[in-house]
Amino acid sequence: MNTTPPALRDQAPAGPRRRTGRHTLDVTEVRHLTADTVAVTLHVPTELRDVFAHHPGQHVVVRHRRADTELRRSYSICPPPHTPEALRLVIKRSGPGGFGDHATTRLAPGARLELSPPTGTFALPELPGAHHVLLAGGTGITPLAPMAVHALRRDPACHVSLVHSVRTSADAVLADELAEVKDEFVDRFTVLYVLTREDRGSGSGPLARRLDASGVRRLLAAVDARPGPDTTFALCGPPGLVATARRVLADSGADPSLVRWELFTADGTEPTPPEPTGRAPGAGEYRITALLDGRRRAATVLPDDPALLDALLRSHPDVPYACREGVCGSCRAKVLSGQVTADREHALDERDRAAGYTLVCRARPRTPELVLDFDA
Repeated sequence: MNTTPPALRDQAPAGPRRRTGRHTLDVTEVRHLTADTVAVTLHVPTELRDVFAHHPGQHVVVRHRRADTELRRSYSICPPPHTPEALRLVIKRSGPGGFGDHATTRLAPGARLELSPPTGTFALPELPGAHHVLLAGGTGITPLAPMAVHALRRDPACHVSLVHSVRTSADAVLADELAEVKDEFVDRFTVLYVLTREDRGSGSGPLARRLDASGVRRLLAAVDARPGPDTTFALCGPPGLVATARRVLADSGADPSLVRWELFTADGTEPTPPEPTGRAPGAGEYRITALLDGRRRAATVLPDDPALLDALLRSHPDVPYACREGVCGSCRAKVLSGQVTADREHALDERDRAAGYTLVCRARPRTPELVLDFDA
């Protein structure tokens, strides 16, 4: 997804050990999808194919260096339907100065980008013969489109209904590709578009309004999405839309284990620092030991550090992060000893917190010594 990305939830339990590090890849194609959105395809050399092997719903972090700063942005991997193994990112310009601005105005074949390996657990539940209902807002379509194609090809008994909320028809960035998928799976794939800022003269139809709670209920009825043991839901978009849809599904009795979701924030949005802990200057040192890529890293938290991430980055710039909003989950680490306090950790759920995970972009120390494991 264009955007600094994904906060995953409610997802399956954590999988294998995370792949960390960064690699520089060549851009092979930059294709304009709309006036402010491009699809960027990267070449993965043979020796890195295992590193960049991915499944639908995963994302990568792009690190872009400029003379005066460094930008990190997280994007969902969104390959074309006919080449699911391709490493392609759909990037939208949301304002001046961000990586989206660079990608849509200056990026060209032959350029090189620094990427982290794919990560993330956003995925449809494994439920043969299910009706998978996918709801996307804006560029939230980028993880959901490949998830839809994968489900249709993997399970010949399933049905997929995809609802995409966009401002106008010109903003439906993957409409042509989804139309091809519809032709291939005409009896098992439904696509509906909600145009929130385009008047087509119908006025009161179920697809001619913004997706508030009433609109979500009407759309669920339109695609015959009845919460039950054979219906799954995947949601991706801005926080307001995802929160509304989750409330509607909860009120409708949907099984929480069959509802998966991911958030995104716009590229270029200024991050909101964590809530202060009230710790006064001179209150004593807070020390961090971090395990990353099998190595131990040490850092000291200063009184004016907004979060643990800032302390770590001073001496260890390779510490993973992207959004600083608790949304993408790139900086997730397990607290092995000590305690932290944190707010707005959107990318974690109750199971993550119970297992001891935190997001270092939102966390501050509560004990003088902390041991964190980024490899967990």
